[in-house]
Amino acid sequence: MDVATGRIEVVAGPMFAGKSEELVRRVHRSRLAGRGVVVVNHVLDTRSGSGRVASHSGLTTASHSVASAGDVPGLVVPGTELVAVDEAQFFGPDLADVVLGLADTGLVVVVAGLSVTFDGRPFEPLPTLMAVAERVDKLTAVCAVCGRDAAYHVRLPGPESGGDGGEGALVPTSAHVGGAETYQARCRRHRHG
Repeated sequence: MDVATGRIEVVAGPMFAGKSEELVRRVHRSRLAGRGVVVVNHVLDTRSGSGRVASHSGLTTASHSVASAGDVPGLVVPGTELVAVDEAQFFGPDLADVVLGLADTGLVVVVAGLSVTFDGRPFEPLPTLMAVAERVDKLTAVCAVCGRDAAYHVRLPGPESGGDGGEGALVPTSAHVGGAETYQARCRRHRHG
């Protein structure tokens, strides 16, 4: 494979922005073009069952579920041209070096994930990957309060979240996987309440 063909594409944003939907769309297009594709998600993401990447709108594709970023290169087989990684934040900072290595071998690597934590802080590895990517698509959701573009999401108060709705930050070892029952998209004006 020619290193000149390698590149990194990042699809980032808050929850409910359509990141997984865009990743699945790119996977389907690559498959239609006859390209070899490997799709990867983290074992912590069990929302749609093991071995599946699914968007909130219902688009799905089969995937390999792995526990660490270091497992991803072992999934690449001869003929692979595109590696798609969903929920990148679960892999932590180690994913950046893995993605760079794969792109340097000539692969196209598409990574989708949260760019911010539920308390509005940068969420690695997305900021690092966005800095070195050839293409970055930063998506927004719809604010649950006012309907404006939402670049953030918040954890709702309740027993699943520890009741505080925003203290601390998600980390791969203690990430809380949830959906609309646990999180809401918010604009800058409404991200603090």
